[in-house]
Amino acid sequence: MKKTLNAKHTLIRRLSFPTSKINRGGYKVLLGIGGNIGDVLRRFEHLLVYLQRDGLVHILETAPILKNPPFGYTKQADFYNSLLLIETDLTAKALLRYVLRVEKIFGRKRSFADAPRTLDIDIIFYENITLDTKRLTLPHHGWMKRDSVLIPLSYMKRQL
Repeated sequence: MKKTLNAKHTLIRRLSFPTSKINRGGYKVLLGIGGNIGDVLRRFEHLLVYLQRDGLVHILETAPILKNPPFGYTKQADFYNSLLLIETDLTAKALLRYVLRVEKIFGRKRSFADAPRTLDIDIIFYENITLDTKRLTLPHHGWMKRDSVLIPLSYMKRQL
């Protein structure tokens, strides 16, 4: 099901977006996912299957998918974005290494800032931790200015 929110944003609901499951314990983390190359909607479904089978994260809730224009480098296709609320026993730095590896598995190539991509996974929040290192900033910088985070977040039932 698609719902046009305005001239720039379309909300997309699919079988697994949105969904909600029972807590198991562990650190609660909000991940942002996005992409604009290939069949992103199908890739999101495959990502959920991959994460569920891998077992290092437990998906608690997903948000609807938002189709929205790119920012930064704007001469590219619109993006699809959603949020995953997960639980994990991984530390924040270990989770970063994990999501970077998952991005590569799903064909992510890093050519330049804000480039088109098959899959982008960002750690938006990790519990209530604040961190600012060369490789990881928590909460994710600029999250509060991004429709790609704010709109899907407004549709989620649980908060971190």
